[in-house]
Amino acid sequence: MSHFREVFKNRNFFLLWLGQIISQLGDRLDQMALIAFVYWRSPGSTMGIAKVLSFTIIPVFLIGPIAGVYIDRWNRRRTMYACDFLRAALVFTIPFFLFYTKNMALIYIIIFFTFSIGRFFVPAKLSIVPDLVEKKDLLLANSLVNTTGMIAAIAGFGVSGVVVEWLGAKSGFYLDALSFLVSGTLIFLISKKLKTSALNPKAGGEGLVEVIRKSVFQEIKEGVLYFIQKKDIRFAAWVMFILWAALGSAYVVVIVFVQKTLHSATKDLGLLIMFLGIGLFVGSLIYGRFGHRISHYKMIFSALIFSGAMLIIFSLTIQYYPYLIVAEALAFVLGIVISPVMIASNTIIHKVSDNAMMGKVFSSLEIVMHLGFLLFMFISSFLAEKISHLSILVTVGCIVSLLGAVNLIINRKISWLD
Repeated sequence: MSHFREVFKNRNFFLLWLGQIISQLGDRLDQMALIAFVYWRSPGSTMGIAKVLSFTIIPVFLIGPIAGVYIDRWNRRRTMYACDFLRAALVFTIPFFLFYTKNMALIYIIIFFTFSIGRFFVPAKLSIVPDLVEKKDLLLANSLVNTTGMIAAIAGFGVSGVVVEWLGAKSGFYLDALSFLVSGTLIFLISKKLKTSALNPKAGGEGLVEVIRKSVFQEIKEGVLYFIQKKDIRFAAWVMFILWAALGSAYVVVIVFVQKTLHSATKDLGLLIMFLGIGLFVGSLIYGRFGHRISHYKMIFSALIFSGAMLIIFSLTIQYYPYLIVAEALAFVLGIVISPVMIASNTIIHKVSDNAMMGKVFSSLEIVMHLGFLLFMFISSFLAEKISHLSILVTVGCIVSLLGAVNLIINRKISWLD
C-alpha cells in the first residue's frame, strides 16, 4: 500500500489519474444519453441505435491507424487537454440540435468528430505515463491507470443509467461535456517540464513529410503483411472477429430487448452492463490466476461454448422471468465466461509477435474486431425489424456455441496444457 501512496504523491500522475476517472464516468453518461434519446424518439428501434453507434466506431478505421504515429510527433500533454476541450465543446452542442430538429445528419457529424478526436487522446494517454513517473514505478502506474479505469467504466454504466433515467438525456450530455472540461483542466495543470520530450525533432517541413511517408503508410503495409503471414495471429484475429461479431449482433438487440422486458430506458440497462463488467473483471482475475494450467486454444473454444449457452439462458430467462436481480446475476456469469476469450487471444499474440511489430498487430486486430461488430450490428438491426429479438439472441448464442464445439472437436489433438 505504501507503494501506491508514493505513486499518488506524484502530482503529475495524480492529475492524469483523477482526470481519467472523471472522464470515464462522463463517457458512460454520453453513451446512456444517446441510448435514451433513441428510446425517446423511436422506442424499440434497433436500427436507430445502430446508426448512432456506427458513427462512434467508424473513426477506428479512418483515424486509428494513423493517430498513434502523429502522437509520437506531438506534445502529448498539449494533445490531451486540447482533445478534451474540443470534445467538451462538441458534446455541449449536441442537446441544442438533438431535441429541436428531425434531421440527424448534423448529430452524426458531431458524434463522428467527437470520437475521432478520442482516437488521438487514447494513445497519448497511454504514451504519457512514462513521462510522468520514475521507471521503477512504471508497472504500478500502468496497473493503477488500467484497473481504476476499468472500475470507473463499470461503475459509470450503473451510475449513468440511473442519472439519465432521472434527469433525462439532455442532462447526460451536459454532464459529459463538464467531465471533459474538468479532465482537460487537470491535464493542463500537469507540469510542462516532463521527464522526457514527446516531440520529435523532425516534426516540421520535409522531416514531417518523410515521417508520414515512412511511418504511416509503409508501417501500416508492413503490419498488415506480418498480420496475414502469422498463423497464430490469424487464428486470434478469427476468434476476436467471431466474438465481436456476436457482440455486434446482440448489442443493439439486447438494448431494446431489456428496455421492453424490464420497462426501463437506461436505469436497468446501465445496471446490467455494470454487472457484466464486474463479471469480466472477476473472470479476468480468475483466468489470470489459473489460466496457465490450460491450453489457450482449448480455453478459447470452451469459453465460446459457455458464452453462447449463457446468452441463450440469459435471453430465455429474462423473457419469461423479467426480474432485474435475476438479469444482473446472469449478466455477471456471462461476463465471467466471456473474459477468457479476450485474454487468451491477446496472450497468444504476445507470445508469437515480435516486440517491434506488436503495436501494428494490435492496431490491425482492433480494425478486425470493430469490422465484425459494425457489420453484424447492422445485420441484426435489420433482422430485428422483421423477427423477434428473442429469436435473434437465441440464434446468436447457438452459433457461437456451435463454432466453439466444432473447433474443439477439430482441434482435439491440441494438448490441454501449453
